[in-house]
Amino acid sequence: MRIPICVAAAAIALSGCRAPRSMTTPILDLSPPPADARIPYGEAPPQFGDLRLPAGATPHPVAIVIHGGYWRAAYSLDHIGHLCAALTRAGVATWSLEYRRIGDPGGGWPAAGQDVLRGAQHLRSLAGRYPLDLTRVVAIGHSAGGQLALWLAAQHPQHQVPLRGVVALAAVADLRRAWELGLSRGVVADLLGGTPHDVPERYRQASPIELLPLHLPQRLLHGTNDDVVPIEISRRYQAAAG
Repeated sequence: MRIPICVAAAAIALSGCRAPRSMTTPILDLSPPPADARIPYGEAPPQFGDLRLPAGATPHPVAIVIHGGYWRAAYSLDHIGHLCAALTRAGVATWSLEYRRIGDPGGGWPAAGQDVLRGAQHLRSLAGRYPLDLTRVVAIGHSAGGQLALWLAAQHPQHQVPLRGVVALAAVADLRRAWELGLSRGVVADLLGGTPHDVPERYRQASPIELLPLHLPQRLLHGTNDDVVPIEISRRYQAAAG
């Protein structure tokens, strides 16, 4: 499967949206439009999602949205609410997942993956209360959320709501390489509890590049000037996918 990389000067374009000509306020400092509902999918405080619904009662396609922030508790799902609101205006329901991160009780790996999987499964329950079309579900993830979205796609369909595709925006799709590059002060070792030499099985279980092929459509978006997650990560993933 040939996976396209959409290259942009700044990785903020998605689904045909264009970046504003100027942006004076950092996205992390802007409050997103409120969600229609904040719904728990588990008992731990970070196990919840924000649901946004387009107008109308007809069942809507759904995007499971997973935020980034290098898996750290310092970053929440709030900032990706702007993207969710834009998708919802375009007619797509969004289910934006929070998850246990580094710094949360029990956070790190495998908790982050377990939470994303559990949150995705919770769509079945939500579809009984809201007009959601579970035959048209995609996963979208940014940065660390891109790793989680690709990981989610690699799980057996019987364990999740079947996905029609994945959009990975500046995804940390190769955890070994991210560790080699020392990204974000060695955060990958913090997430997985060690280096590839210490815990090789965790890297094999968590790193999307080691879970190929995914057997579903994927689209990679990555900024050429990204100095937080370098574009070589997406290019390595694309090359491995063939």
